[in-house]
Amino acid sequence: MKKTICLALLLSFVLLCSGFSNLKTNPFNQLKAPSFISKIGSEYFIVDCYNNQVIYNNNLRDKINSWKVMTSDINRGHTIASDGVVYLIDDTDNHRVLVMQRKTNHLGQPYFIQTQVFENIGNRPHYIYYHKESATFYAWSSMTGEMYLYQRDPVTNLVSLLDIRTVPQLSGGAYVRSFTIIADKIYFVSGLSSIIKLDLNTFRLLRIYPVPEDIAGMVQLTKIEDYFYITISTDLHGNQDYATIIRTDDLWKLQRGEYEDIYHHFAGNGTPYNMTQINDRWYLTEIRFDGCYIWSFVINNNEVSDVRRVY
Repeated sequence: MKKTICLALLLSFVLLCSGFSNLKTNPFNQLKAPSFISKIGSEYFIVDCYNNQVIYNNNLRDKINSWKVMTSDINRGHTIASDGVVYLIDDTDNHRVLVMQRKTNHLGQPYFIQTQVFENIGNRPHYIYYHKESATFYAWSSMTGEMYLYQRDPVTNLVSLLDIRTVPQLSGGAYVRSFTIIADKIYFVSGLSSIIKLDLNTFRLLRIYPVPEDIAGMVQLTKIEDYFYITISTDLHGNQDYATIIRTDDLWKLQRGEYEDIYHHFAGNGTPYNMTQINDRWYLTEIRFDGCYIWSFVINNNEVSDVRRVY
């Protein structure tokens, strides 16, 4: 009887220590090229790209060096997505996708453990999105034009590769940073002076929207109310002086230069990256030489307002 009790206490102690050992605090005082921010459940997550980590916290008020580290086992990761049970992270320069799950220790503090790794995911997987309607994770290989589709088993919670789909127009080695799913369509900001629209279910090509050289180095396209918002990293030739944020109500207008530059709402002189919605506000990650920022703002009746620097 005493032996059984001792073993139970030992197991409890091991589990408790495991929870504490995973509660590593962010060792950095500043973000370094934050590429993505999201809120999943009660936690906020920031993919801190050049610090090679994903960090999390239960609010956006605490200093960044008080956030906890979800994982530092990545090399230039860019995004995170979750169905509320598993969390998938693109480990970009290791060409991997990591799968993690949330746990809590005896004090109710959350921590995360890595449960699976998918190796050799194309070349530089760069963007992951969870499509709730189909219960499918979409993971994009930025250099090979391949989309990896994953699903979670609802019993075992193990993630498996469902399919690999290829976009022939993007398989020639061009750097394609992201995609956007809108209803039953999927859009790619191609980096080839065009935006490509496909049928989500069949990946059949539907449209190619040409864009001028000045905005060819696109990062992300987001539809908000009546406008498509596009973050720009460089021009066609890789010049970061062209970094900006634009919007248009019709993608066909882009080729004629009919778009509005809205980067003046923010500090400017940086490289805007990904936009995400959390509750009723939008968030923008921005890479800068004088320190990297995260912005929060509102878009209501197509007006950008209440712009705040979060970090």
